[in-house]
Amino acid sequence: MNEADTNNSTASSSAKSGQNAVVRLQNVTLAYKKTIALSEVSLDIPSGCMVGLIGPDGVGKSSLLSLVSGARAVQKGKVEVLDGDISDAKHRNATCPRIAYMPQGLGKNLYPTLSVFENVDFFGRLFGQDKQERETRIRELLDSTGLGPFADRPAAKLSGGMKQKLGLCCALIHDPDLLSLDEPTTGVEPLSRRQFWELIDAIRVGRPGMSVIVATAYMEEAAGFDWLVAMNAGKVLD
Repeated sequence: MNEADTNNSTASSSAKSGQNAVVRLQNVTLAYKKTIALSEVSLDIPSGCMVGLIGPDGVGKSSLLSLVSGARAVQKGKVEVLDGDISDAKHRNATCPRIAYMPQGLGKNLYPTLSVFENVDFFGRLFGQDKQERETRIRELLDSTGLGPFADRPAAKLSGGMKQKLGLCCALIHDPDLLSLDEPTTGVEPLSRRQFWELIDAIRVGRPGMSVIVATAYMEEAAGFDWLVAMNAGKVLD
């Protein structure tokens, strides 16, 4: 068994024991009209890990992430995130500021006419950060992603890889405890994909307690994660 297999096995045992779970799903079903996206999914996801949801398109990865992030209402079953029921309005309002969600698609969480700086600044304002806090945090994020020299460039004029880095900056501006990434490197050229994951690794070194959940169809990316969840036809494979 190689090192990656050992890490996956250890994390899986921890999650099955129900200890230190950042997310717990119990018999979760989600449907879009007559289409079943998730079917009776039960799963504990360990905290402080890089967790990969793997599988081809249309198997329910995005739907699971949207529920975990509070972006979609729970239809059936129970979804617990950060030690509380995400369906409970009080817990959701308290918890959502601790969650960052980067949706699928290049630059989907960006405003194309705003500059790099303005995009990140907008998200900082949403989370109630004052001007000094925003400027300090934005400078750190842009420097760490190599976007500093492009602070005044409109988001629409960035390359695919740069858009994903900017999207990540916007997601991280409030220093979340849970980061959800929905196929963040789809459509990005190989060099930028590698740089993106190197950036995530560097961020995790500084925030070892942060939990990261990633939906991906790239098996070579999934090989570097701590714990894997294989999905097919709306179900988690054992």
